[in-house]
Parts: sequence; C-alpha cells; structure tokens
Amino acid sequence: QVQLVESGGGLVQPGGSLGLSCAASGSFTSIKVMGWYRQAPGKQRELVATVTSGGRTNYADSVKGRFTISSNKNTVYLQMNSLRPEDTAVYYCNAEAMRYGVSFTPAWGQGTQVTVSS
Repeated sequence: QVQLVESGGGLVQPGGSLGLSCAASGSFTSIKVMGWYRQAPGKQRELVATVTSGGRTNYADSVKGRFTISSNKNTVYLQMNSLRPEDTAVYYCNAEAMRYGVSFTPAWGQGTQVTVSS
C-alpha cells in the first residue's frame, strides 16, 4: 500500500508564499503520478497540479504562473506564490503508485489547511 504524509500549510497574507511537501512510503516499486488537489468549504475537490514520473506537469488554470509543482524520488512539493484569498482550502496530496507493474488504488494524504487572509 501507499502512505502519504503532508507537511507545510498554514496562514499567510495575500500576496505571500507558502510551500507544501508530501512524502510517499509503502510497498510500491514506482510512482506514476503525484499531485495536489484542494477543497474549499462548500466546494468539490479540484485539481491543483500534477507531475508524472517523467517530469511532465499539469496545472489548473487558476494557479498557472503562481504555483510550481516538483518532485524528488518519492516526495512531491508545491511552491505557492502570489497567494490569493481564493486559494484558501484544504490541500490534499495524491499518488498513483505501482508494484511491479500492478497499480494500487490512488492514495490520498490527510490534508493540510492553507488559509490566505490579512
């Protein structure tokens, strides 16, 4: 199985920066994709950014140019700059891992709160 442990998050003023990280562990042999999703109160969970094992990235339009996703081995990072109040949400890490070619069910982290407010 796959376990994801997130760190980072917190309270930041509009225009500020914040970084998130998520470390994956477990019995997998490779990870296909890791990413970040977020869910604001009363809204559905939405994609923020993903990165494949080959380094291909994908971003939600709302964060392009402000957020940067990166990965190193089994850890994924999200650098968030120029934060806006509408970025306030619980941010969840996600990973699609495999063991010798067999995919696990996508795993989710416990979520970390990001609040952008003055």
